Amino acid sequence: MPDSIKLAVAGLGTVGMGTIGLLSQNSPLITSRAGRDLSVAAVSARNRDKDRGFNLSSFEWFDDPVAMARDADAEIFVELMGGSDGPAKASVEAALASG
Repeated sequence: MPDSIKLAVAGLGTVGMGTIGLLSQNSPLITSRAGRDLSVAAVSARNRDKDRGFNLSSFEWFDDPVAMARDADAEIFVELMGGSDGPAKASVEAALASG
């Protein structure tokens, strides 16, 4: 099977953690439909130490979502921080500039 499609997720609140949980739970279905695994490679959030009820140690952690958008080994950047300015806007702009 070809390499997996790697995602970088910025924002680990309710929606971000729900997204990671659904990707994990539905991995076989996603793989069968996409023909490739879909995996989270990197994450970013304001508070690294917050208990989110999910083990995030297998993901590369970025304290800065803009740096993650530029530097993470991921094909898809998922912005779930919210807002139309500040870090959300800057990280999306960085992801677009990085291709």
